[in-house]
Amino acid sequence: MEEPGTIYFTGTAGAGKTSLVASFRSWLTSAGYDTTVVNLDPGAESATLNPDLDIREWVRLPDVMEENDLGPNGAQVAAADLIALKILEVREALAELKSDYVLVDTPGQMELFAFREASKAIVEALSGDRSALAFLFDPALAKTPTGFVSLLMLAATVEFRFRLPTFNLLTKTDLLAPTTVEEILAWSQEPDRLEAAVDQEVASPDVQLSAAIFRTIESMAPLSTLLATSSKDLTGHELMYRHFQQVFAGGEDLEPSHAPPEEG
Repeated sequence: MEEPGTIYFTGTAGAGKTSLVASFRSWLTSAGYDTTVVNLDPGAESATLNPDLDIREWVRLPDVMEENDLGPNGAQVAAADLIALKILEVREALAELKSDYVLVDTPGQMELFAFREASKAIVEALSGDRSALAFLFDPALAKTPTGFVSLLMLAATVEFRFRLPTFNLLTKTDLLAPTTVEEILAWSQEPDRLEAAVDQEVASPDVQLSAAIFRTIESMAPLSTLLATSSKDLTGHELMYRHFQQVFAGGEDLEPSHAPPEEG
């Protein structure tokens, strides 16, 4: 069987990672593709996901807190390193779950995934040649020009850290007015329009810094395409699939592993 396409979903806390992983799994399943969902958050509490492979089977945040007399933040850091020590066991368990796609829900606190050396070891152990990152843009921050630029900077940093193809996803678009979504997408497609929007904000050191950061990011590489998505109404899910397949198989569709469920 061909190696599955592995996608790591990351982004700032509250961006909707778990919900998007769950809804994209549902979309893939409805299209006939076998999908494995992996939870990499040892402190996950949401019942939304129901993962096929759960890191809490090896490392649980409450246990780390109790055994090491740590608070939640310190325990999350310690847990990240413990996961790296268990990663070969996790990889063996994952190899037994044959699927077309592997969707990985990373810790809610982005820095625990993006800025720990242990996370790089985890990604290298779990990833094959068909791997990518999905960086989620929280609309609450993305709807202002300076907020959008700050997310661009974070996305570029994560891509630099892991050296994997990275897709930027605007989440929760059902909560935004259509005109706002259009404006945010335009910023991702037209650098001059984004720079003008930043310049129009009230002059301050923050705005000047945002403009400088934006020009630096633009000079290093073209802006990544931003896809509008919603886990509530499945907006953008087919487009997500098309973009991931472009990286994994040059745009060719996967042969469904099973017949899609019949409607009605």
